[in-house]
Amino acid sequence: MSEREPLKIECEVHFERRKQSKILETGPAPARPPEPGHLPRITRLMALAIRCEQLLRDGVVRNGSAIAHLGHITRARVSQIMNLLNLAPDIQEAILFLPRVERGRAPILLQQLQSVALVPDWRKQRKLWAKLLQEEKSDQKIVISSV
Repeated sequence: MSEREPLKIECEVHFERRKQSKILETGPAPARPPEPGHLPRITRLMALAIRCEQLLRDGVVRNGSAIAHLGHITRARVSQIMNLLNLAPDIQEAILFLPRVERGRAPILLQQLQSVALVPDWRKQRKLWAKLLQEEKSDQKIVISSV
């Protein structure tokens, strides 16, 4: 008689905690529910500006006019979006990590940042950005207290 090889079983497992017990289940872990709310529009526009800059740098598109054509928007709108790249890197990062909006309007609008992006001095931009955030916080306090 021949010697049998050990039986090998492979499958995905995940652990789930329900109340006070741990449960072992087979199969892939269930998809996480989506986070509540949505990303602020300015966050999406900042990411778009960064992506468009990459496309230009890689030679995928020739210029802003080509981007406008591909995106079915005007060249002026492309310029507004691309102007966000003139912001100081730390401001760009802050925009990318703004909290999700669960209800109401987004905290910061593109129109508010256009004047900041046109200032060539990053130190002045940071002061304007701080002022914009401070104004936004005071507006939120008024809204919250009136509810």
